[in-house]
Amino acid sequence: MVASHSQRVIAAGSRPVETNGYGFIHPVTRTSVQIVGYDSADGGLLVSDDDRLTYRELTAGVDLEYTLEDRHCAGTIHDDTHIACENSAAPYCADHTHIWVCARCTGSCLKDEMDCHDDHAIYLAAFAPDTFKVGVTKRWRLETRLREQGADMAAHIRTVANGRIARELEAEIATDITDRVRMPTKLAGLGQSVDRGAFEALLTEFEPLETFDFEYGLELERQPVKETLATGTVRGTKGRILVLDRGGSTYAVDMRELVGYEVSERRQRRELQSSLGSF
Repeated sequence: MVASHSQRVIAAGSRPVETNGYGFIHPVTRTSVQIVGYDSADGGLLVSDDDRLTYRELTAGVDLEYTLEDRHCAGTIHDDTHIACENSAAPYCADHTHIWVCARCTGSCLKDEMDCHDDHAIYLAAFAPDTFKVGVTKRWRLETRLREQGADMAAHIRTVANGRIARELEAEIATDITDRVRMPTKLAGLGQSVDRGAFEALLTEFEPLETFDFEYGLELERQPVKETLATGTVRGTKGRILVLDRGGSTYAVDMRELVGYEVSERRQRRELQSSLGSF
């Protein structure tokens, strides 16, 4: 991520104009960027314009005016600079697809040398209405990891000395509790509440060290429409799900599905109509 969280607006090429039907000219500024990443913990989009990066916060009330255009590989980021890639595969082509081997670890290290020697937390996470999963993460980033996943409730059930031990225990628990929750399940749970009774009953088997109860402020009265768009008023984010209000409807957007899109942002400066007597 880059240090500045302000949005940069840069005109792309010449400055086009439009008329308002009365013959008066309205200057229009168009900008073009590519969405190259997202923040699933705090809610944000990372956009690139001429390889320069901007972090666009997705807090409630923010208006997005991005029109999705062509989609291609999002490239890579090095030293806070975006390195573009024109390959057609999205969100990443084979050259820029990186597999995190630790995600596949079950206790036998897949790296040349084991490097996960710090404390790890084993947790149970609950997703509305009644999906529960086991997972592991470094102890210091436990709450961040839970927010990244969009968990509604969670419990820290064990701390161990390194990642190898954590993955071994996770694999053991995963014979009874899933270790993966797919995006369709998370989308289907929007606007619903967790079955607290069922989750609390599960926790009696583990003697949790601490518990978490997350609020995302979405205030949903009904199931949002699943869509891929980046225009509307932000209601909030839940993990990598962006919730937007637009035209009287509420939409749920998987932010990963936005990565790789070239987008244009069009802002029109309104000018007051002059009376005919002024000519």
